[in-house]
Amino acid sequence: MDPIKIFVVDDDPLFAKTMKFHLSLNPDFTVEVFPDGRKCLENLYNQPALICLDYNLPGMSGLQVMKKIKEANKDIPIIIISSQHDVKTAVELLKEGAYDYIVKDEDLFQRLWKALADIKEKIVLRRKIEDLEQEIGKKYKYENLIKGNSQAIRKVFDLIDKAVKTNITVSISGETGTGKELVAKAIHFNSARKNKPFVAVNVSAIPKELIESELFGHEKGAFTDAMARRIGKFEEANGGTLFLDEIGDMDLTMQAKVLRVIQEEEVTRIGGNNNIKLDIRLIVATHRNLAEEVKKGNFREDLYYRILGLPIWLPPLRERENDVIILARHFVDEFTSKNKLPKLKISAEAQEKLKRYHYPGNVRELKAIMELAAIMTNSDTIGPEHIIFNSTSDLDGIFTQEMTMKDYHRQIMLYYLKKYNFKVAKVAEVLDIGKSSIYNFMKEEGIQI
Repeated sequence: MDPIKIFVVDDDPLFAKTMKFHLSLNPDFTVEVFPDGRKCLENLYNQPALICLDYNLPGMSGLQVMKKIKEANKDIPIIIISSQHDVKTAVELLKEGAYDYIVKDEDLFQRLWKALADIKEKIVLRRKIEDLEQEIGKKYKYENLIKGNSQAIRKVFDLIDKAVKTNITVSISGETGTGKELVAKAIHFNSARKNKPFVAVNVSAIPKELIESELFGHEKGAFTDAMARRIGKFEEANGGTLFLDEIGDMDLTMQAKVLRVIQEEEVTRIGGNNNIKLDIRLIVATHRNLAEEVKKGNFREDLYYRILGLPIWLPPLRERENDVIILARHFVDEFTSKNKLPKLKISAEAQEKLKRYHYPGNVRELKAIMELAAIMTNSDTIGPEHIIFNSTSDLDGIFTQEMTMKDYHRQIMLYYLKKYNFKVAKVAEVLDIGKSSIYNFMKEEGIQI
């Protein structure tokens, strides 16, 4: 920890020297001495953590100096040291913002050390909080949280940058696994609300009969199982950000209730009578096309326009150019670091294999693939044989993807090889092709059996 800088302001050279000697006995303190208030004020740019200020100073009084210090930085604790046993003066100074008032008597240093111990504890705690906030700021910096430099993801960064500057509602859309919650966190932790709560709710994961209580809270006795008061997610997020993930899965009745809360900016707990005022930033996300859901009658049009705000569409991984390799390396580094494993490289052949895959599960699927690859390798390099695609979709839906004929051929071959446990003769029979074609394909893919 950096030393705590203390200013001693006193026109008595002998007393100032004595103060510096005593305070410097603690290696956590560095002490600078000034003979008057003007000199102290001229040096405030050095950012003292604490000021010990004589009350009877030439030129400006201790009270006048303290007021000017507070104008420059209201958070600096100031201990007034005086030769006067005047209760009225002490009370006035404490009202003006002095941390303590200590009389120059035989108990001076005993009282001073006690005050310094309290101040030091608060300074250390504040520095820890500042360090934590700095780490959080680094962690949630866009490029640290959302990896990639493709044109598609750069557009997302631009929109996040616009979102953090205001309190506009943000609606995030994209396929499952594209990182919608990460974007929501990036917006919150880079906004003016970053030190307030970030509350995430996955609407699709909450049973229909429980969602109202989950969002709005309830009072004790509101229903059979309400054994105690519960604070809802809207109330929990007050002052901060509420992230409603998969809002497209919310039923129409609940949509109407959520719309009312958003419009009125207040919530009432189930079974309660008090309206609780809300100050929240709302971010919603869905993998559905809400405009189409509105046309089908599955989503309220008035709620749709209320939550649309600033729309951010997250591109699927297959449309993010070379981001696949950037993300793959990141996931491998992250996994080896967390598990205290040696660093791993990804071979050129493995990278090519990663680039050819279409990732129906997007970034989430790639993360799982790379963590498995890090386990499978027995050397310092991940090869193509360690890249195992376990898409549950198999061939379902691949024809909805825009791929080359070569890519379609590859997906079909992989599907049947896995289906028949890599029995080349059986696959050749089913596909009506020669076994040599299959062996050549397996060699290209780095598949070993």
